[in-house]
Amino acid sequence: MNYSIQEKYTGEGTRIGLLGGSFDPAHEGHLHISEVALKSLNLDSVWWLVTPQNPLKTHHPSASLGERLQNARALARNPRLRITDVENRLGTHHTIDIIRHLQARYPLTRFVWLMGADNFIELPHWKHWTEIMSALPVAVIARPRYHLSAGLSKAACRYHFYRRNPEQAVLLPTARPPAWTLILNRLHPASSTHIRAARIR
Repeated sequence: MNYSIQEKYTGEGTRIGLLGGSFDPAHEGHLHISEVALKSLNLDSVWWLVTPQNPLKTHHPSASLGERLQNARALARNPRLRITDVENRLGTHHTIDIIRHLQARYPLTRFVWLMGADNFIELPHWKHWTEIMSALPVAVIARPRYHLSAGLSKAACRYHFYRRNPEQAVLLPTARPPAWTLILNRLHPASSTHIRAARIR
C-alpha cells in the first residue's frame, strides 16, 4: 500500500469500507457492491484489498497479482475507490491480520468489512472469524442465489442479536462491534468464476 497516498483518506471519523478478494478478474459485480456500500453506509471510500492467494481456494489465480491490480485500477474509475496490495506487502493471506494492521495504523478511522452474501455463508471457515466479527462492523451485500441462505447461515444465527436493520445501515460504521447487516439491493449477476470459465470455453 502506498501510505503517502492513503493517509489523506484516514482522518478522524473517516468511514472506509474494506472489500477483500482475489479480483480474478475484477468485474462490474465488485463495482456494484462498492457503490451500494458507499451509498448505504455513507462511506468516504472503499478499499479493494487484492489478495495474492485466497487460503480457502486450492486453485491459484489465473492472472498474476500485478495484472489483477492493474485490471482493478482500470475498472475502478470512481475516485472514492482505492486499490491496494497491502496483504501482499504484509506477507499474510488472512483477513484478521489485515484488519489488525489497518486498525493499528489508522486508529481514528471507522472501518467496515464488506462482503457478498456468498462469502458470509463461508465466514465460519475463515481464520479467527469470531474475532473478525468482534473487530469491526460487517456489511453483507446481497448476491443472486445467496442472500436468503446468508440470513440463515451459521454466522447469522450466532450473531442474531447483533444484526442491524438494513434501513439503518448508515449507522453501521459508528456501531460498536459485533454489529452487522444484510443489505438487500439490486442483485448483480457478475461472477469471477463465471468470467474465468467463459474465457476457457
